[in-house]
Amino acid sequence: MRIGVLAGEPSGDMLGSRVLQGLRARVANLQVEGVGGPRMQAQGLDSMFPMERLAVMGLVEPLKRLPELLRMRRALLRHFSANPPDLFLGIDSPDFNLTLERRLRQRGIATAHLVSPSVWAWRRRRIHKIRRAVDLMLCLFPFETAVYRQHGIAVRCVGHPLADELPPYSDREAARAQLGLAPAGKLLALLPGSRAGEVRLLARSFLQAASLLRRADPLLSCVLPAASAGRAAELAPLLAEFADLPVTLVEGRSREAMTAADAVLLASGTATLEAALLKRPMVVAYRMGALSWQLISRLVKTPYAALPNILAGRPLVPELLQGAATADALAAALQPLLAGNDAARQQQAAFDDLHCQLRHDFAASSAQALLELVAARQGGRGG
Repeated sequence: MRIGVLAGEPSGDMLGSRVLQGLRARVANLQVEGVGGPRMQAQGLDSMFPMERLAVMGLVEPLKRLPELLRMRRALLRHFSANPPDLFLGIDSPDFNLTLERRLRQRGIATAHLVSPSVWAWRRRRIHKIRRAVDLMLCLFPFETAVYRQHGIAVRCVGHPLADELPPYSDREAARAQLGLAPAGKLLALLPGSRAGEVRLLARSFLQAASLLRRADPLLSCVLPAASAGRAAELAPLLAEFADLPVTLVEGRSREAMTAADAVLLASGTATLEAALLKRPMVVAYRMGALSWQLISRLVKTPYAALPNILAGRPLVPELLQGAATADALAAALQPLLAGNDAARQQQAAFDDLHCQLRHDFAASSAQALLELVAARQGGRGG
């Protein structure tokens, strides 16, 4: 079997690697090409372009890279049109993938998309574009399937791999030992994001908030996992400005950093789900370019940005977005969580419930759904 696949950012690379694992367990000779990162490449993906070239945040910022992005998409379309795969799977990155999927589907190629675009939150008319683009939508969360069924789009909830992978309880002391951190004292994990733009807009405020908290608790220390060597290089000079703040900078190892922590301050995104599944109390923040924020704040139809709040359907964790994400506000929201009071315990109890709801066999469920799609398509051609 030969499949095409495209993931445009690290979270998609992680999901794609699990899907490829599930497929390889069922397909003897699987050939995979397209675009992905190191995890998918470790599963045999032949990546035609560096994944980092697709990872652009915001609404306005991608316009600056539009010519390059369009060239990449045209090249992928030409390649897969000339060499049709049995299946093309787009993973997240809907603005890039859905157009590519639609054009490939028009050429008779079976298409699937993993990670539902947030049609329940904003740009709801995209559901019509999705219906033209995909034969099957794979959703990570149960609540997402209803809108696809309402519009006659084949859909399958496959759960989230993190819910399968992470145990019900995580060992804080063991994680501290693995990272070489002191076993005693409060520890705050700082995760300002995996993209360069996120780090630029959030890291300083995160460190300022940590400095304020340390004034109240001189034993407080921090761990800051950088998503890559590039992010670590960008963070190093900033940390030099906070020489009095004990911060351990590590490359990768965000899971160990969150597990080791008493509380987590992080950018809105997939990491918020991981923190919830690790049962770590959190405060969520986000900033983007001013023009992108003005546009998105008018378009979004959901009251929440953080995944734990969206899944719970209530303000479970504090969200501080754009101008509200000041150092003072971040510190004030974190202080009761670090103290381990009722606010922290309430978050952790709700995280237990979310973990149970999301635990599926993601790799097996995804692979089975995709193989059924291929078999149905091939059976239809055979008939």
